Amino acid sequence: MFAMKPARPRRSLAERATPSGRTARAGAQRPASARPRPGSQPDQPARQKPAVAPADRKLLLLNKPYMVLCQFTDEAGRETLKDYITEPGIYAAGRLDRDSEGLLLLTNDGILQARLTQPGEKLPKTYWVQVEGEPSDEAISALCAGVTLNDGPTLPAEVRRMAPPAVWERTPPIRERKAIPTCWLEIKIVEGRNRQVRRMTAHIGHPTLRLIRYAIGEWTLDGLAPGEHSAVPAPALPPARRAAPERRSGAKPPRPSSSSTGKGRATARRPARRHPGKQGASS
Repeated sequence: MFAMKPARPRRSLAERATPSGRTARAGAQRPASARPRPGSQPDQPARQKPAVAPADRKLLLLNKPYMVLCQFTDEAGRETLKDYITEPGIYAAGRLDRDSEGLLLLTNDGILQARLTQPGEKLPKTYWVQVEGEPSDEAISALCAGVTLNDGPTLPAEVRRMAPPAVWERTPPIRERKAIPTCWLEIKIVEGRNRQVRRMTAHIGHPTLRLIRYAIGEWTLDGLAPGEHSAVPAPALPPARRAAPERRSGAKPPRPSSSSTGKGRATARRPARRHPGKQGASS
């Protein structure tokens, strides 16, 4: 007679899931590739850059020329801020379109940079805008009240006509038409949408021909030629507001008590069982 081979034991799903067919035991060592490196601290956020000492904080005012990118590098070889700012560790606080001119703030303080650019600060910005045609009083009133653009209505603005400012000649000059006059407007807004001023003037039928940012808050272009910059004292920053403490991961929120909600766990009760032959009182 032939001896029967013993049946191979069937593996569980957990055993089949491992490449070697072996069950993972509690306390088993992980492979070297999955182990943290010596001295490393996994699952921790990256540390922020140290704050700049008060004596080392810098704030620069730059008169950005026409057709200069509001960044320090460009693969296409166009003019950037690097052609005018040589100090290391300086970054732009906000942006200004390449085809716009005027005031740009730069700083080496990341906290100040964030305060100057966050929407909640509502720092007013003043623009000198040369538009095509002569806007009517109704058109200017519409800008003051706010107009609806494709990304929503604008906040109220301060708009007034102004005499042509004594500014530098632009190269190349603006496109002018002999039959169509031009007009200068002073527009003050607290928003910072993409190409907002140009879209506002186009909305009332007067395209922008030239745009110069004259002021940001109390800082102005006075005394700065195109491409020039000056250092000014960095403003003191108010203490940051403390954020609400975060709940630990996996922690469950406290269950409301019956006294606070007015409803306890016994609000839904099982109806009483009626005994045969007994009837409750009807109301």
